[in-house]
Amino acid sequence: MLVVGRCVMSENPILPVDKKTWNKWSFYINVIIFIIIAVFIYLLFRDAYSAGMVHGSSDVTNALIAVMRDIAFLAVGLVILFVQMFNYYRQLSRRSW
Repeated sequence: MLVVGRCVMSENPILPVDKKTWNKWSFYINVIIFIIIAVFIYLLFRDAYSAGMVHGSSDVTNALIAVMRDIAFLAVGLVILFVQMFNYYRQLSRRSW
């Protein structure tokens, strides 16, 4: 952190919090994202089973929409986790030089 006059500038321009607090928040966010991913994996299996059971009837559209909803939430959650993983890897590679 840089101290300029009386203002404290952090390394993160978006959220001016210290590194320890950001790491704690990031850990809790990751735990919540893992829980969300686990719930939507369960919902994906359940909705895919339901879509298979109603295959051939008029309710198949609603069942497939539910499957696509689960896949969309899983994709967003996994993208967030991968972005954070690559950011952590970038930070670790900077420290090792």
